[in-house]
Amino acid sequence: MILWLLNHVSTLVIAVLLVGGLTGLAAAGSLTARRRFPHLAKGEHNEMVGVALGMFGAIYGIILAFVVVTLWTQLENTQNIVATEATDLALVVRSADTFPPADRARVHQAVSAYTHAVVEVQWPLMRDGRPSYEATAPQTHDLYRALQAYEPAGTRAETFYAEAVTHLNDVAAQRRARITMAETSLPVLLQVLVYGGALVILPLTFLFGLRSLKMQLLFVSAVAGLIGFSLLLVVALDRPFAGDLSVSPAPYKEAALSQFWAAPQPQEREQSTSR
Repeated sequence: MILWLLNHVSTLVIAVLLVGGLTGLAAAGSLTARRRFPHLAKGEHNEMVGVALGMFGAIYGIILAFVVVTLWTQLENTQNIVATEATDLALVVRSADTFPPADRARVHQAVSAYTHAVVEVQWPLMRDGRPSYEATAPQTHDLYRALQAYEPAGTRAETFYAEAVTHLNDVAAQRRARITMAETSLPVLLQVLVYGGALVILPLTFLFGLRSLKMQLLFVSAVAGLIGFSLLLVVALDRPFAGDLSVSPAPYKEAALSQFWAAPQPQEREQSTSR
């Protein structure tokens, strides 16, 4: 459900639904409790409720802060993995520029097929929560075969060939790391603590009595809004390849890899249209 919302609803709409909905429910719950138990407005239990709110709030705040920082770090690591993989691919292309024309063309073709498979095939799968190694397995094998088919002659050729092989091995390592990150989500236990904690904290605010109804609703709504925004961060950051805050495949279309995404010339477009 959360994955579907991230992919089909903007973060702004999710924020309105989550924060606004949670604040509205909290205000309605506070009004209901106040009408059902009028003596709460006198603040007879404020001392006990204040201690409970302070204790549970501190524990919940620590858990929430830990989860948000962890998810943010996970998102940054995923961005670094993607950037590193794209950089290694670009360095393979740069090293292959010293190869003979036929071998260079073979490597470029393999890199082009791999980048298109990552962006056009594997990325949508990761976005939908269905990451697959097999989506780019043939293209990965073709990359290795393209380099293995080349026989370097001379020290200069051997140096650039060794560089290309090293960077290709790094591409394979980053590919595995990227898919692993796409499979990662918040553990069930932490989900229970994060979402269940909100269900514990909010009802406690209903018991904190204030003689002014406006101040009561303001207090409850402020707590609910803060929790709602925190939960919004958890929802938005939990899936690094889904939603508006997701990792972009743009690095695979930049620098030396941009040549594989060049728009077709007018003559080529006419030929493809006639076909």
